[in-house]
Amino acid sequence: MSRLIVVSNRVNPPTGKGDETVGGLAMALSAALREYSGLWFGWSGKTTETFTGELNVERCDGVTVATIDLEESDLNEYYNGYANKTLWPLFHYRQDLTAYDRSYGEGYERVNQRFAETLAPLIGPDDLVWVHDYHLIPLARELRKLGVKNRIGFYLHIPWPAHQLMVTLPGHQKLVQSLFDYDLVGFQTADYRQAFEEYVLTEAKGVMVGSDLRAFGRTVKVGAFPIGVDATEFAQMAKSERAWRTYNVMMAHTAFRSLIIGVDRLDYSKGLEERFAGFEHFLGANPDLRRDVLFLQIAPVSREGVEAYQEIRARLDALSGRINGEYADIDWNPVRYVNKTYPRDELAGVYRAARVGLVTPLRDGMNLVAKEFVAAQDPDDPGVLILSRFAGAADQLTQALMVNPNSPEEIAEALKRALAMELPERIARWAQMFESITRDDVSAWRDAYVGALSGGGETHTALAS
Repeated sequence: MSRLIVVSNRVNPPTGKGDETVGGLAMALSAALREYSGLWFGWSGKTTETFTGELNVERCDGVTVATIDLEESDLNEYYNGYANKTLWPLFHYRQDLTAYDRSYGEGYERVNQRFAETLAPLIGPDDLVWVHDYHLIPLARELRKLGVKNRIGFYLHIPWPAHQLMVTLPGHQKLVQSLFDYDLVGFQTADYRQAFEEYVLTEAKGVMVGSDLRAFGRTVKVGAFPIGVDATEFAQMAKSERAWRTYNVMMAHTAFRSLIIGVDRLDYSKGLEERFAGFEHFLGANPDLRRDVLFLQIAPVSREGVEAYQEIRARLDALSGRINGEYADIDWNPVRYVNKTYPRDELAGVYRAARVGLVTPLRDGMNLVAKEFVAAQDPDDPGVLILSRFAGAADQLTQALMVNPNSPEEIAEALKRALAMELPERIARWAQMFESITRDDVSAWRDAYVGALSGGGETHTALAS
């Protein structure tokens, strides 16, 4: 069996002790690497005065990782700049927050080249290379320049924007063309795959060759591979000692009240302001239910070097304060808003204690929190998932209560319905969703993608236009 090399911006393998924090990518990639004994390569998260390309290699819970340090200018231009001030907002349909700066693009190209130069000597003749996410779109192009002929796949964890939006990016065609140096390009949903195909067919005058795409003198396979979670493992984690301790604390704290839980990275794509507004509308429209609920929003801070993230944190502080100031009583606050990071097993206990999971991103590639909320529920008394129709998970979790996250009225109405839902309906909805996430779990995702990448026959070759 071929060795698998996984490449991502950050390398953050789990410890296997249940104390991993919010975020499903690390868990998914670690599961893949254990199955296909391989290597995880990426940035260490540390900076150095001068880039050397020196590798730091270690073994973490059965996963071999190799990392490099980047210069401060790399961090500012590649990561904080092009990746998170240009591509992230644009791909999440926030053109108003998208920053275009030539130095950002130069830093992005430079770091991808550095990744390639450091990685290429580690690649064996039969290795499969699996590149992850928007930080590293040009990596295959740089590897090909160095003579790497292996099969290389790319997987996008975030949405692919509509054609009309993509063309607003300076140099958009060069970026898309670099994806044709991969053998397989994977997306979270069929909608995102179709958006990519529309761009190629319209803007690059590409053509379909069977189910493949041909443009820029090359042919690439494309597909939708919805990422999953290890639902069985997470369900077991919800019964662990620390999860039960957290569950009991939450149940005691919310005695005689229903817990509504939201867990998201602090990011404008997650619809947190809109979610707070929806909860505020619920309180205003249902005075008889106010003291029956507690809304806990966990939102670990991220990307503090990006101004937009500093601003959303300030706005959420003000919003939570306003709601509590309007509706709180001497013994109760309706909103508890915290910016701490919690281990996954503690989160499993919180999910299990919640009557409602509120997952309402404005735009999301998948959203694994929604799936973990379902996995953590008590089968005999499950909570209700309220889910944004714009999350990739909405395609799979069809028994959730779907909402438009831009509508505070829809969120408020869904909350009222979820809190009043009778046990038989809650069990029926949960059972269908749990069966789905158990069947289409992280192993199924991994095997489907790696199978498509490895089963394509010849290694990469350029085709005549």
